[in-house]
Amino acid sequence: MSTILIVVLAVVAAVVVWLIGVYNSLIKLRNRTDEAWSDIDVQLKRRYDLIPNLVSTVKGYAAHESGTFEKVTKARTEAMGAQGAEAKGKAENMLSETLKSIFALAEAYPELKANQNFLKLQDELSDTENKIQASRRFYNGNVRDFNTKIQIFPNNIVASILGFKKYEFFQATEGERENVKVEF
Repeated sequence: MSTILIVVLAVVAAVVVWLIGVYNSLIKLRNRTDEAWSDIDVQLKRRYDLIPNLVSTVKGYAAHESGTFEKVTKARTEAMGAQGAEAKGKAENMLSETLKSIFALAEAYPELKANQNFLKLQDELSDTENKIQASRRFYNGNVRDFNTKIQIFPNNIVASILGFKKYEFFQATEGERENVKVEF
């Protein structure tokens, strides 16, 4: 009888240790994914801070382009207020599109293209965009790992009992997926 009790206790102990391991690994992956999202937020905040300076620099050269400035300001406000990966992704992609119109204005105003302040802001914004892309890739990698972990058997049973939910990927819009048209 004592041998059976020892075997049962050993099996129960092994299951408990396994459950603790699964739970801890899920927590670790969830925290890494949250940290990756926070990294995106840091870079987005930097971009939000650069945009007003960029707009004010361009306004001095292209004051009659108020529609463009209003679109950029509106897109920035919407992006800052967006919640969740999907809504944030859409708002950020819209902001990126409107920022392109600011840089298109520079082509029409040679003095603006030569302005050192504008060039510095453009470089900083370009650097920030690159960091945002890197942060998105890092976030999506963590989302992939977390989602895989909660979907594979038998982890999916533990994850569903403990209420772990899938994260959404940070995705590009349809417009960003289209081929770029180059005309000479």
